Amino acid sequence: MSDLLERLRGRGWRLTSQRRVVAEVLDGEHVHLTADEVHARAADRLPEISRATVYNTLGELVTLGEVVEVSTDGRAKRYDPNAHHPHQHLVCTGCGTIRDVHPHGNPLADLPAEQRYGFTVSQAEVTYRGLCPACAG
Repeated sequence: MSDLLERLRGRGWRLTSQRRVVAEVLDGEHVHLTADEVHARAADRLPEISRATVYNTLGELVTLGEVVEVSTDGRAKRYDPNAHHPHQHLVCTGCGTIRDVHPHGNPLADLPAEQRYGFTVSQAEVTYRGLCPACAG
């Protein structure tokens, strides 16, 4: 379970009813929703929430570093609330389902010094791709 709501409260971020419902929709494990999916789920809970409010709130959460935008293969951006929990992504090349994975090892350490070209590497993004059981079956 992500701790998005707790993190936002800890930051003193003003949780209006609209912001709270967006954060609640995003809270959880393996959550990688598009903005439209966030809006649809938020509207189920708070029918008067506008699409613009959802987009603005998502933008603020990304700017704050509390949510990460995930983009795979030109598909719609998805929003991942597990911004403070190191993980990689496993993406189904059939349906686009995304799962959080926690492989052993350190991808930063896996890049040999001679392939760093003098860069000070601070971050690595690894995406695993394949077919989920539903698409493979």
